Amino acid sequence: MKKALNILALTVFMSGFASMAQAQATRTWVMGTGDDANPCTRTAPCKTFAGAIVKTAPQGEINAVDSGGFGTVTITKSITIDGGGTLAGIMAAGSTGVVINALSTDVVTLRNLVIDGFNTGSRGVNLLSAKTLNVENCTIFRFINEGILVSETSDLNLHVADTTIRDCAGDGISASTTSASLRVRGTLDKVRLSGNGNGLHARSGSSFTARNSVFSNNTNNGIFCDALGVVFAGVSVWESQISGNGANGVRAGNTGNVGGSGVQIAQNQIDNNVGNGVLVSTGGVVNTFTNNSILANGVNGCPSCSNAAPGN
Repeated sequence: MKKALNILALTVFMSGFASMAQAQATRTWVMGTGDDANPCTRTAPCKTFAGAIVKTAPQGEINAVDSGGFGTVTITKSITIDGGGTLAGIMAAGSTGVVINALSTDVVTLRNLVIDGFNTGSRGVNLLSAKTLNVENCTIFRFINEGILVSETSDLNLHVADTTIRDCAGDGISASTTSASLRVRGTLDKVRLSGNGNGLHARSGSSFTARNSVFSNNTNNGIFCDALGVVFAGVSVWESQISGNGANGVRAGNTGNVGGSGVQIAQNQIDNNVGNGVLVSTGGVVNTFTNNSILANGVNGCPSCSNAAPGN
């Protein structure tokens, strides 16, 4: 009897250990016809990202077997979600596509995803806490607020590349921090922000560098550097298209704000904006290398800008 009990205890222990091992797989899979009760292996995939993430180890990766809609997800650890080779979608009608509330040491990567708010979703990506967020080759669209919202409680690096954020009633990308000691440092490379409220809204505590990007056909400003609080906000943008926006192409500063807002522009095409090509408002500074093309706007040139000769 004792021997039988020992065997039973060992069996239960090994079963639990196997379940734990499955839950900590370094690579998991989702499939349109999968089941979240599965172990999320390649041959027994889960159905949703939410189902797969609980079975994926920190710093692991979730991949898609085929095209499909894999549901909204909340991320609390280092993880990569990659829909490469498929049409991997997140339909976020009435909700937020991806919520990230990870540790200040965690790195999250979203790659090859289509995140659709269906005109009722709140936000595409809501970033509350992490060390780094990489958004690569994604499309985020049709949200009633922001495509990507960063409201950080720790220092953060935000890297967005080869990505389109469009047709959001709020800002395409909006970033700020909650303390004077914190910074959001963002890089945009080959990013298209169009049809949003503002394209890029760099708020208190955020600093962005953008290159080879498009900030066009937004309802308000293509780029809005807007430090509401005493913490500085900054944007540097090179070799980009800033066109057809309903207000200004580039705006630095905002009447009534006490923070400093600084923008640096070089080698950009800034045209056909309803307001100013470049507007310097209260608290704002714009440094131009005098090699931008600023034409066909409501107001051309760069009034109140600080000119700097091109560097070596």
